[in-house]
Amino acid sequence: MKTTNPVLARLGQAAERERAAGYAQPGPYGQPGYPQQYAPYQQQQYPGVGYPAAPPTVTPMTLDDVVVKTVLLLGVLGVSAAAAWVLVPDALVGVAWIGAAVVGLVLGLIISFSRMANPALVVAYSIVEGVFVGMVSKAFDTLYDGIVLQAVVATFGVFFLMATLYKARVIRATPKFARIMISVMAGLFAVMLINLVLALFGVNTHLRDGSPLAIGFSLVCIVVASLSFVLNFAEIEDGVRMGLPQRYSWTAAFGIVVGLVWLYLEVLRLLSYFQGDD
Repeated sequence: MKTTNPVLARLGQAAERERAAGYAQPGPYGQPGYPQQYAPYQQQQYPGVGYPAAPPTVTPMTLDDVVVKTVLLLGVLGVSAAAAWVLVPDALVGVAWIGAAVVGLVLGLIISFSRMANPALVVAYSIVEGVFVGMVSKAFDTLYDGIVLQAVVATFGVFFLMATLYKARVIRATPKFARIMISVMAGLFAVMLINLVLALFGVNTHLRDGSPLAIGFSLVCIVVASLSFVLNFAEIEDGVRMGLPQRYSWTAAFGIVVGLVWLYLEVLRLLSYFQGDD
């Protein structure tokens, strides 16, 4: 079965070429190449002719690679969030919040639209996003004691539930499902961006003020963020099946971290609507 993700399709073709290059470098006099372990036999056949050593075989990505990278990135994000919470003065929470959000958005776009997996950028994103999450969490915890722990537990509970449902094939990432999800996510992000711009000019759309409309909007965001993990899991499966190079496990882990952060923020906001006014 071919992947419906065009980026993964291109990466799969690149992986195919890399594996082919690792197994068959051109031999002398235009003869076909052979794996490196057969170099002595070819040198006997063509004495005095240097044999170009084949590069190492490309190590394919595995599910374990993605799990390890995801845990590592979440650890970096958690440490960064805790450090920001403790070290950033209360007077600078807003500045750090906005600054980290802008930098994280830029890094996220670069990683998303880049064809090459860049571990340094992915780790940098986790650090910056950790500052953002830490500042948001600190602001909410100041208003509603204990809400952060509740949001963390709920977020990972939803994630593991979606992983279980996907593994049991209760939910599958069919081409139609993928198209609908991508369209819905694009629409939601457009609505959130427009709402943010309007809020800067003092216009209240009631999407983020705790009203029934705001509660409904947050519930929709939580459902969509949860279902986005199905796309992540399917892309990881496709990447492993196509033999993507091991370095692309960083990109796969990045996708899961982005989904977890989005889900956490939406859960945090929804919980705050039911806390009452302090």
